[in-house]
Amino acid sequence: MPDTTEDAMLTDLGRRLISGSLSDAAILRATEATPNVPILPWVNVVKIGGQSIMDRGRSAVFPVTDEIVANLHRHKMILGTGAGTRARHVYSMAIDLGLPIGVLTVLGTAVAWQNAQMLQYLLAKHGIAFLEPEGFASLPHYLMERGAVICQGMPPYKLWEENPEIGRIPPQRTDTGCFLIAEVFGARKMIYVKDEDGLYTADPKKDRNAVHIPRISVDELIARSTTRSSRSRAISSSTLMRGMWTAWWWSARCST
Repeated sequence: MPDTTEDAMLTDLGRRLISGSLSDAAILRATEATPNVPILPWVNVVKIGGQSIMDRGRSAVFPVTDEIVANLHRHKMILGTGAGTRARHVYSMAIDLGLPIGVLTVLGTAVAWQNAQMLQYLLAKHGIAFLEPEGFASLPHYLMERGAVICQGMPPYKLWEENPEIGRIPPQRTDTGCFLIAEVFGARKMIYVKDEDGLYTADPKKDRNAVHIPRISVDELIARSTTRSSRSRAISSSTLMRGMWTAWWWSARCST
């Protein structure tokens, strides 16, 4: 008869994990041998900018919702929302009151949640639902039935947000949160909907000498020193570790 004892049924890695330390570098390297299974390889994660889109109201939001509806029959989409200007306001108030990073993250998450709710109500007649992270197990059902689902973009770290290297602004915000959703589900694409034509060396609204970067690798992006370098590193570090894919940028074509 085959040996069905617990130890015999374990893989080599299983035995090492049970008997060793979860901080052991050799064991940690061994966990990378098995590739990740793409859970939703046909889905596109679409981040709707907070300050660049939602804060601009009807003139910017309605063309984006029209584009989403027009693509429901062609693409499956997880729609994440940014926080925008209201989050910057609440960050300034919380910092002035001496509140810690974790509390700032809770407050910023609430603003992204508000934007997600507004987007959901605009798309409700098309049967598109809003899901909290706790409800993500239902994502496949909503995507197959309606073609899209809405979530707020902040990672669910909240009070457990790590302290930044510099300053007191939560380092993992909505761009990072949406990217992590795309990564964990093995998404087809990560699309950032902004009011610019992609990545620039500086903010083109403030610097007329800003240069558009039409295409760039993760390694090159990290090597550059740009005004968004810290956020770019937060987004791309996990991509580098797994070597899966880089994010795509798409500009929202909306009236000013």
